[in-house]
Amino acid sequence: MRILFSTVSEKSHLYTMVPLAWALAAAGHEVHVASNPALTEAIKSTGLTAVSVGTDHNLHDMLRENRDSLENPLSDWSAPSLDTHSWEQVLMKFKVSVMFAYQTYNDCMVHELIDYARSWQPDLVIWDPVTYAGPVAATVSGAAHARLLWCIDIYSTMREVFLARLAEQPEARREDPLADWLGGILKRYGKEFDESVVTGRWTIDQIPTSLQLPIGVDRLPVRYLPYNGPSDIPAWLHQKPERPRVVLTSGVSARAALGGTFMPLAEMITALGELDVDVVAAVPAEEIETLASIPDNTRLVDFVPLHALLPSADVLIHHGGFGSYGTALANAVPQFIPTIRYADWWNKAMSIQDAGAGLAVHASELTADILKDSVQRLIEDASFKKSAERLREENQQTPTPHQLVAELEARTAEHHA
Repeated sequence: MRILFSTVSEKSHLYTMVPLAWALAAAGHEVHVASNPALTEAIKSTGLTAVSVGTDHNLHDMLRENRDSLENPLSDWSAPSLDTHSWEQVLMKFKVSVMFAYQTYNDCMVHELIDYARSWQPDLVIWDPVTYAGPVAATVSGAAHARLLWCIDIYSTMREVFLARLAEQPEARREDPLADWLGGILKRYGKEFDESVVTGRWTIDQIPTSLQLPIGVDRLPVRYLPYNGPSDIPAWLHQKPERPRVVLTSGVSARAALGGTFMPLAEMITALGELDVDVVAAVPAEEIETLASIPDNTRLVDFVPLHALLPSADVLIHHGGFGSYGTALANAVPQFIPTIRYADWWNKAMSIQDAGAGLAVHASELTADILKDSVQRLIEDASFKKSAERLREENQQTPTPHQLVAELEARTAEHHA
């Protein structure tokens, strides 16, 4: 088969695709990965074949310029429930998301992706959940297509809420910004919109079932296998720490997209320096420069591969990004997540806390005492580690990308036009 992966130009999104892409390639299928030009070198660095389409989006610039409004109620999808949304609220959320996020991400690449799909004729398109250009290109070219989730699925769940509220409205008030946008593109190519363009013919899900929302889509679970990009293991990591190891990461992708996270890194490093622990803090050089001094128990690094570091860790502190969240799950490491209601960060934080495998706090409420108390609890209370081990076991019992290949072949044969 010919299989086309499509993603917006976010390294963290690409990296979640790599294990499945290589499993399909190793099974003898021809695999290409399409994205904006900015991601071409990152794709090539994974050993996969890159396809550059369209131009680069400017969403990062927009996000950095509007950091203070990232938790605006109009863009907060963290509570996708009928009980919490009126028609007016959910309509406005979709208008804002389509206009300022989805169109910005996709309009700059969708037509060239369609051209490429019509030329190359993939059998299957596997797409990132905010890369709607993927299912549009699949629909136009006649390919089967599936979403690949790296997130708590607020996207399909909020869509269910929207459709339920839409059905309650009189005909004159029925407005669907997402369908209007995607349907308008499809109409140019003689195709019609249907809900699979929003949620996929089926959904490949890397979130453990017990942590995922009760999503109403055809869901195909797959084991999450951490991939952190090209990296090497530093010599100091060969030595076992003498004290509990606490890892603090500021998130490479979040730093690139938002100009940083919402964690006060310098203050956090100073507070962790007061604990009897071994601290590894992966923070950018500009943050290191703000420190008056580096605590004796702290090692500062710009980057270290989490999949190599976390087997020796007792606690991971992060902002809620999927790479950190998923790698901690795969290594049974309790998590402390100070974050905000942006994308699905808050949902991931709550899922870990509700599962008993970590603690969470809104970033605006984080203090040095809360940080220290939370880390101490996660180290000293064995129930957190036990719950983290249960989640790791759940992940390990889920089919690997390799084991999923035959199912994807069968589904593609069934859905391919």
